[in-house]
Amino acid sequence: MRGILDVRRVASVIKSTMALFLAFIGVCLAGPTFAVTVTTTSLPAGTVGAAYSATLAASSGTTPYKWTLSAGSLPAGLALSTAGAITGTPTTAATSSFTVKVTDSAKRTATATKALSIVVSAPTPAVAVSPARVGVVAAQSVTFNSTTSDPSGVTWSASGSTCSGTACGSFSATSSASGVAVTYTAPSVAGTYTVTATGNSLTTKSASATVGVTDLAAVTTYHYDATRAGANTHEYALTPKTVSSTTFGKRFSCTVDGAIYAQPLWVANLSVGGVTRNVVFVATQHDSVYAFDADTNTSPCSPLWKASLIDASHGGTTGEASVVSCGTGALVGNGYCDIGPEVGITGTPVIDASTNTMYVVTKSAIAATSTVFQRLHAIDLTTGAEKFGGPAAISGSYPGTGSGGSVVTFDPRQQHQRPGLALSNGIVYVAWASHEDKAPYFGWVMSFNASTLAPLKVFNTTPNVGYGGIWMGGGAPSVDANTGDLFVITGNGVFDATNATPPNNDLGDSLLQLGSDLTLLGYFTPSDQATDNSTDADFGSGGTAILADLPVNGSNPTHLIIGGGKDGYLYLLNRDVLTGLGDGFAWERFSFGNAIFGTAAYWNSSIYLAGSGGPLQAFALSGTTAKIATTRTSASSATFGFPGSTPSVSSAGASTNGIVWALDNSKYCTKQSPGCAAAVLHAYDATNLATELWNSTQGTGNAPGYAVKFTVPTVVNGKVYVGTRGNNNGTSGTISGELDVYGLLP
Repeated sequence: MRGILDVRRVASVIKSTMALFLAFIGVCLAGPTFAVTVTTTSLPAGTVGAAYSATLAASSGTTPYKWTLSAGSLPAGLALSTAGAITGTPTTAATSSFTVKVTDSAKRTATATKALSIVVSAPTPAVAVSPARVGVVAAQSVTFNSTTSDPSGVTWSASGSTCSGTACGSFSATSSASGVAVTYTAPSVAGTYTVTATGNSLTTKSASATVGVTDLAAVTTYHYDATRAGANTHEYALTPKTVSSTTFGKRFSCTVDGAIYAQPLWVANLSVGGVTRNVVFVATQHDSVYAFDADTNTSPCSPLWKASLIDASHGGTTGEASVVSCGTGALVGNGYCDIGPEVGITGTPVIDASTNTMYVVTKSAIAATSTVFQRLHAIDLTTGAEKFGGPAAISGSYPGTGSGGSVVTFDPRQQHQRPGLALSNGIVYVAWASHEDKAPYFGWVMSFNASTLAPLKVFNTTPNVGYGGIWMGGGAPSVDANTGDLFVITGNGVFDATNATPPNNDLGDSLLQLGSDLTLLGYFTPSDQATDNSTDADFGSGGTAILADLPVNGSNPTHLIIGGGKDGYLYLLNRDVLTGLGDGFAWERFSFGNAIFGTAAYWNSSIYLAGSGGPLQAFALSGTTAKIATTRTSASSATFGFPGSTPSVSSAGASTNGIVWALDNSKYCTKQSPGCAAAVLHAYDATNLATELWNSTQGTGNAPGYAVKFTVPTVVNGKVYVGTRGNNNGTSGTISGELDVYGLLP
C-alpha cells in the first residue's frame, strides 16, 4: 500500500513540473508584454449637419486594438467603432465629454482609458439676419446685421404685399459684407414688410426679417383715445404669431421715485436734447414726471428728463411734499391706506401732441400745517418745464346746500383726482371723487383753457347732498368726437333729479352726458340706484366706452356707449337719447357676472372686460340688432381677482391680428390687498380668449414690479409698457416705482 502512494505522489510532482515548464515555454514563445497607451489627446470640433470623422490612436501593447466607451456619451449623431473610428453627422450643438477604453490583443491583454471631448457647433449659415422681427414707426430707421458664409457678402432688399421698389423702404447700402450693419428706413405707409439679405455669389441663399411699421403718432390719453374703447389698431409688430414665450419678453425696466398709477403715454418722433426719438412718459405718486427713450435701454435706465412738479420751478412752496396717505400723519382718507404710502399724481395725464404739452394734476401738502394743494400743470414734453404760465391752482364753487350754505366749495384735501384727464377742442377736463369715501366730498368736473390754463366751467354731481364722486376705476371721461359731449358715471349718492321741486339736481349712481360747457344734457340712472347707494354698490366703479358707430338699420340706435359697476350689470345705452331713471331707458342691460371696476375694450364688434374675481370675457355686438349677445363668445381660463382688469387691444387694422392684453393687479400691496406680489401681464388671442399667447410668469426675468390697483398697459410700436410700484410694499423696499417694458426678443 505504501508503494502505491509513493508512486502517485511522484506522478503528481512530475505533472506539476511539466505544467510549469510548458507555461514557461509559452511565455518565451509569446515574447514580452508592455502596457498600452492612448495617444490621442484631443478631437476635432464638429458642425451640426456636417459629416464628422476622427480616428483614435494608441501605442504599445499588441495590435489590433479594440475601442469602447467606458463613460459619458458621444455627440448625438456620432458612433465609435471597435477599430477606433468616430464617425457620423452631428445633430445637436453641444460639448460632449466621454471616456474611451482601448484593449490590446495580446494573450495577456492590457487596457488604457482617456477622457476626451468633442465640441459641436451650429453651422455658419449661408445667410442670417438679425433681429428677426422688429417694430418701427413709419419713416423711422432700424439697423440690421447679416451673418454669411458667402465671401462676396449679401445684397439687401425689401418687399411688402402692397409695395414695390423704394416704396417698400430703403437701405443705407444695397450690398454689405458679413457682419456689416445696414440701416433700413421704413416706408411711410403702415403695414408689414420683409427685409431680405441674399448672398452675392450664393444667390440661392437668403434670410429675412419681418418689420411691423406703425403710423400711430402718439398715445396721448387714457385707453388710447377719447372714446376710451381701448384699441390700438395700428400695431403691426405684435401678432398672435410673434407673441410667445420664445419670441416675446421683458426688455428693460426704468426705476422712478413713486408708484405709477397713471397709464404710461407715448409720443413718436419727439426731439429731446437735439435727438429725435420715441418717448414714453410716466407720472408718479411722488409728484414727478419722467421722460424715457421708449425703445432703447441704457444701463442704468436713465431718463431723458425728470421733473418734480412740486419744486419751485413748478409752483411748489417751501416744505411742500406729496401727501402722506398712510399711518401717523396721514392727511387724507379714513385710514384704509387705499393708496400708499403717498398720494401725488393718480389720474392719467393727457397730451396735446400738436403743441407738445402734457396736462397733469398734482396733489401735494405742507404737512406741518395740513395745507393741501391741487394744481393743473402744462408740461413741455421736450424739457419738463412749465408752459402757459402754469401751474394753475385748482379751485371752484357751485350752487348747492351740501355744505350747509348756498354754495359748495372745492376742497383740495378731500377731493381725489383719480380719473384720467380729457382734452377736446382746446379744453382740458378734470374730474374728482373722494379718498376712501371720507366725507365731505362731491363729484366735480372742471374745464380749463388748454392755452392759458384759465378756469372755464364747473359742474357738481351732487351739490345738495354730497357724495356722487367720479372715479370710474381710474377711467377717463369719454368724449363724443361729433358733438364734443362728455360722458361720466357717478358713484354712490342720492338721486333726486325726478323730484318735482328742488333739490332735483343730485345725480348719484348715474351715467351723465355733459356738453362741452359742462351743461347737463342727459342722464341714465339704473332702476336699482337706491340699492346701489345704500349698499355701496357704485354704478360708477367702472368707466364708460363709446363704441364704433353702427350702420343705420331701421329704428336701431347707431351711437352706443357702454358702462357698468359693482352690481355686475353692463348697460348699453343710446347716447343720442340719454334721459331717464329706470332700466327701461337702457337699450340693453345684462348680467356680466362679476363686479366691474374697469373700462371695457371694444374691437372688431367684440367687447372685452374682466370683472372682479372672474375671467376675461368677450361678448359680440350685433350690427343687425345693435345689441350684445348675452352669451359670451369666449373667456380666459385665468381669473382676475379684485379689481379685475381693464384690457387693451392691439391689432393690425380693424379685424386682423388682434391681441387682448390684461394686467392681473390683484396683489396690489396696500392695506386692504390680499397680498403683495408682481403684477402679471397676459396676452390673449382676441378671436378666442381661451388661447393664451403669453404671460409674464413664463420663463425667467419676465416678472414686472409689484402690482398697482387699476393700472392699464400701453401697447404700441412692438412694445408693452407697464407701470408698477417697484419692490415697495407700502412700508419698505429699495425701488419706489418701476416702468417695465416688454417687446420682441432679439
